[in-house]
Amino acid sequence: MWHAISKHISEQRNISFSITHKEQLNLSSNSMTFKIGDDKHQFFVKIDTPQKLEQFEAEAYNLKELTLHSALFIPDCVCYGLTLNHSFIVLEWLTLTNQAENDWFEMGKSVALMHKKHEQAMYGWPDDNYLGQTVQTNRWHKHWDIFFAEQRIGWQLQLLAEKDFHFCDIDEFIELTKATLHSHVVQPSLLHGDLWRGNVGFVDGTPALFDPACYFGDREADIAMSQLFGEFPADFYEGYQHSYPLSASYEQRKPFYQLYHILQHANAFQGHYLIEAKEKIAQLIHTAAR
Repeated sequence: MWHAISKHISEQRNISFSITHKEQLNLSSNSMTFKIGDDKHQFFVKIDTPQKLEQFEAEAYNLKELTLHSALFIPDCVCYGLTLNHSFIVLEWLTLTNQAENDWFEMGKSVALMHKKHEQAMYGWPDDNYLGQTVQTNRWHKHWDIFFAEQRIGWQLQLLAEKDFHFCDIDEFIELTKATLHSHVVQPSLLHGDLWRGNVGFVDGTPALFDPACYFGDREADIAMSQLFGEFPADFYEGYQHSYPLSASYEQRKPFYQLYHILQHANAFQGHYLIEAKEKIAQLIHTAAR
C-alpha cells in the first residue's frame, strides 16, 4: 500500500519520493491518519476502506474550490486513489502555529471576504458530499428556506427515523423551519460547511481551513456552527463584523442552523447527542407555539 501511495505522490509532484518516516496520528477521524515524509517533503495521509474513495474525491474538490474562491490557507490535495485493499487521500502537510489575538481577527475578516462573494445564483453544490461520515445532499434549489428545511433538517431527521429515533413529526418540523427562514433574504455564499475549532488553524499567522463540507448557502450557517462546539475567540467575530456585519435577526435563525449539526452528530455518534437533539427540537417547537 505505501509503495503505491509513494508512487502516486512521485507522479503528481514530479519528484522521486520514498517514505523514510511514517507516524500514525491520533486525530478525531474515522479514517486512519498519518504523517509521512522523506528528508525534503512531508504529507498528511488518510487511509480508509475502498468504499470511501467517493468521500475523498469530494474532499479534494471542496479544497480546490476553497483555494480558488478564498484568500485563506487551504491545503493542496496531492492525490487520492485506490490500492488493493484501501482508499487514500494525500494532502499538503500543514505546520500549524500558535495564534495571537490579531490572527483570529484576520481569520474573521478572511471568512467574511469569502462569504461576501455572491457569484452563485442558487443554493446547493454540484454533487452530494459529506459532513463527517454522513452524506450531505446538495440538489440545487432557488429558495433557501426550502433547501435548508428539506435537505438539511429534513434529511437528518429522516436518517434518524430510519434508525427508529423519532423526535417530532418530520413534515411539521420542516414546515416550521421553512416558516422561520422564509422572510430572510439570503445571497448564496460559499460555505466551509463544518466551521468549528477542529477544522481551522494558522500557518505562520495565516488563517487556514481544512476538512470542508462545502456548499452554497446562507453565510449565517457557518457562523452558527462556529459558535456550537467551542466558540471561536471574540476577535474572530469582531473581524467578521468589521468586514461583513450580520443581520440583527441572526439569533432567531441560529438555533435551526446549529440543529443541523446536532442532528448529524446524533446520527453519527448517538449517545448524548440524541438527548440534545430531542431537547432542542422540543424547545424550538415550544417557542414557535407561543
